[in-house]
Amino acid sequence: MIEHFSLLFPLADTAPNILNYFAQSNVAGKVIVMALILFSLVAWTIMIGKYLELRRVGELNRAFEDHLMNTASVLGQNQPRAPGIPYNRLYHEAMDAFRRAEDLDAHDPETANRLRISHMENALQRCVTRGSAEYESRMVFLASIVTGAPFLGLLGTVWGVMDAFGAVALRSTATLQMLAPGVSGALLTTVAGLLFAIPSVFGYNILLTHSKNMISELENFASTLADRIEMESRQEWAE
Repeated sequence: MIEHFSLLFPLADTAPNILNYFAQSNVAGKVIVMALILFSLVAWTIMIGKYLELRRVGELNRAFEDHLMNTASVLGQNQPRAPGIPYNRLYHEAMDAFRRAEDLDAHDPETANRLRISHMENALQRCVTRGSAEYESRMVFLASIVTGAPFLGLLGTVWGVMDAFGAVALRSTATLQMLAPGVSGALLTTVAGLLFAIPSVFGYNILLTHSKNMISELENFASTLADRIEMESRQEWAE
């Protein structure tokens, strides 16, 4: 029965060994392993939270875009403000800028219309830049953790191996049995770093790709909105 359990759950046999390796590590190795566990919890919290945030924002953006595109006139709409929806912020930034410039050069309607459109496009560009920064928020911190974890594990291994060989060098006789515990404890930090870094790299790349796609969609929506405002304003000016 025990043999079957070991075959089905091989980690059950290795768990005590990992604890032994941790106990055999030097102080620096133990600190590094605990730091890696802490960084892993922080990274996974960021990744899960960022994924849920991007998914929620994407759903809100699509709902607002569908609603706005089904309206007969963008200029005639008075949409309620919703700061948590990036597309809604783009719309209000564009409309506020367009309306602020309505009285510019009133004696020349065509020139005034061009100024309004230019003012609106500049406001959209600024809003897109801020929205892109929000999409990529916390990604730099996550990238730093993901990149630094293997090097932190390597540092612990090198430090532990150095201590192990230094301790053996002080003895008159050196055997493999004397060296093995210190080396195995030192290698644990590299294993911990890789176990943390490998899944985190996949999660980071998925989030980075998702955020870049949403930035492209934000830019496309801003361009579509600017074209529609320009077209409707030119129609009103022609009339």
